[in-house]
Amino acid sequence: MNSDPILGGDLADDAKLLAEHVRTAGGSAEAVESCRRVRQAFMHSHGDALYDVLTDHRRRPLRLAELVDAAAERFEGLVPTRPQMERERNRPQAQKEGHEIDQGIFFRGVLASPSAGAHLVDTMLSPTPRALSLLDAFRRDGLADLGSVHIERRDGAAHLTVNNQHCLNAEDNRLIDDMETAVDLAMLDERVRVGVLRGGFMTHPRYRDRRVFSAGINLKDLHEGRISFVDFLLRRELGYINKLMHGVLVDPDPGAYPQRTVHMPWIAAVDSFAIGGGMQLLFVFDHVVSADDAFFSLPAAQEGIVPGLGNLRLARLTGARLARRVILGGRRIRATDPEASLICDRVVAPEELAGAVEEAVCSLDNPAVVANRMMLNLAEESQDGLRRYLAEFALVQARRLYAADVAAKVGRFSAESGARKGHP
Repeated sequence: MNSDPILGGDLADDAKLLAEHVRTAGGSAEAVESCRRVRQAFMHSHGDALYDVLTDHRRRPLRLAELVDAAAERFEGLVPTRPQMERERNRPQAQKEGHEIDQGIFFRGVLASPSAGAHLVDTMLSPTPRALSLLDAFRRDGLADLGSVHIERRDGAAHLTVNNQHCLNAEDNRLIDDMETAVDLAMLDERVRVGVLRGGFMTHPRYRDRRVFSAGINLKDLHEGRISFVDFLLRRELGYINKLMHGVLVDPDPGAYPQRTVHMPWIAAVDSFAIGGGMQLLFVFDHVVSADDAFFSLPAAQEGIVPGLGNLRLARLTGARLARRVILGGRRIRATDPEASLICDRVVAPEELAGAVEEAVCSLDNPAVVANRMMLNLAEESQDGLRRYLAEFALVQARRLYAADVAAKVGRFSAESGARKGHP
């Protein structure tokens, strides 16, 4: 029998019912699911009001991690507390209690609201505090070494080089933070007119002295519990990737003139491979140049998780049938395949890639390009459609993260990767 409390009162009354239900539910699998149903009902009924409480009626914008921490302090039983999450961080993924699913329920409720969700998306388009603290030095020097990403301004172009060498430029929590910082710096520097992203030279024995674009999510980190749902899986979509697509917010005033956001064209240069999240990135770039020995893949079905916003964006480029073959069937596309023209704009020999990038920079360094790419992106992807996708993604991805098949697959991939010393 379903013993969930019936919610329908005001925010304070239902918050008390939720807290009492969580305190007395017990620890069985059925009780855990009961608590999640109540959390979902609570967020469905009170997402807007709760967001107003946490943000002081939108006067105190909070980023993802700040928002969920504030919810933990203000509403008992709604999301995991900081001590609970600290304990989780020290456990392998398969041994965690799944508290991030409750964070997924929370963010689904916020993002599902046209009002609160739109405000959160705007907040995540704002420059990060880290970027703002580094901006004056970058404007002066045109250089910043952020750890896993190096950024250099050359002749009006910001060249971002990914140097996560220990894992073939696979994505981890640190890389997500470094990438968002780099994108902010590039777009806030008035002397930068075009952005370029390319992988650095590797030290891995198989790829030594070769460039690699991206090996996707770091499966070893995922297996060991070091991939954060909030700071990685949500932040990469709402943070730097959304900024690449829709610009950095510089004025939160809806009536700001001439625009609230700054934009510029972006070029991706693909060496070796763009796997998973690396391939997803290409969907938001204005020009993609690839080496002719590279390949692209979204191994979502093999890994068991959702490939970010790939499900939203890939079909626009390739059509629905090929998108299903790539996402559901694991179809790998080589740069020399006919279908590759739907993913990249130009394919050249590896030694010609740098020259092709410079030609693209010259071609896109044009104010009319900035205006038109902004309008193209708005036509392709409305902010409301993006918000609604992200609302469902938040919960679906959180649940996938703790699914038994994902734990088994990631454990196997991690073991195989270790045996091969990490190469794909």
